[in-house]
Amino acid sequence: MKAVVITTYGDPEVLQIQEVEDPEMKEDEVLINVEATAVNRADTSQRKGQYPAPKGASPYLGLECSGTILAVGKHVSHWKVGDQVCALLSGGGYAEKVSVPAGQVLPIPPGISLKDAASFPEVACTVWSTSFMTSKLSAGEKFLVHGGSSGIGTFAIQIAKYRGATVFITAGSEEKIAFCKGLGADVCINYKTEDFAARVKEETAGKGVDVILDCIGGAYLQQNLDSLSVDGRLFIIGFQGGAVSEINLAPLSAKRATVQAGSLRTRSTESKAKIVSEVEKNVWPAIAEGKVKPVIYKYFPLSEAAEAHRLTESSKHIGKLVLVP
Repeated sequence: MKAVVITTYGDPEVLQIQEVEDPEMKEDEVLINVEATAVNRADTSQRKGQYPAPKGASPYLGLECSGTILAVGKHVSHWKVGDQVCALLSGGGYAEKVSVPAGQVLPIPPGISLKDAASFPEVACTVWSTSFMTSKLSAGEKFLVHGGSSGIGTFAIQIAKYRGATVFITAGSEEKIAFCKGLGADVCINYKTEDFAARVKEETAGKGVDVILDCIGGAYLQQNLDSLSVDGRLFIIGFQGGAVSEINLAPLSAKRATVQAGSLRTRSTESKAKIVSEVEKNVWPAIAEGKVKPVIYKYFPLSEAAEAHRLTESSKHIGKLVLVP
């Protein structure tokens, strides 16, 4: 099969499409003929040597895909050859075929094309597991998402509004602000021209927000703590602003705040299967109702993965970038 190979760690041009061995399918896995995969920030970190694949995972990039099942392991009963599916991967999506544990496979959401379905597994599982399963975001609460125009952000806005939350976002341009408003965001803050913590206090009469989903990390930690309400919950999923920070712990104590961080990719197969099951139960109905839609900026052929990485790192896009073999 063809796959995108990291020939050496470095800039996007190190990505080269090559002929490689087909994946080996385990007894509890299914083999998928890949229709599409999507680009995530984690892929760009892995390309640079900063985010290695977990032990036993595919060496190729790609944390999600959609496609048609080619074969099923002997311990798999829920899926059959010919099923059209999408899946959460530990790697391997940037290829023509990928093998994945059966518990990480999802049906194609009603009304969504096979190709576009590749844009959902990673964002849906990330947002649902962090903001809802762990941080317990509920109807009537206030929710702040950093990077509102990203793949994570555009999905988080839609599902949080569907679940009855008031949504605050940060973004870096007026075009992105307008797009997020169009998706339903209630309060949109341009982080390049405003202090988001001050704006949050202003919009909430000093009370703050209940849940924050943060991809920035160190650079935003103090402002995030200042933005939380009493009993507020901060979940950190990325370190685009660094992993080190010196903070004043007083707000953490005074607000009884919770700070957590985590990576979806490094979770156990059992944990991922539980998240995928919860996503199918709670998120797929919202997609079926048309309340959560794919936000795809551009499609690239798999051979142009390097160009897709350049665009990802420029942050000029809105939503997801999809690769098609």
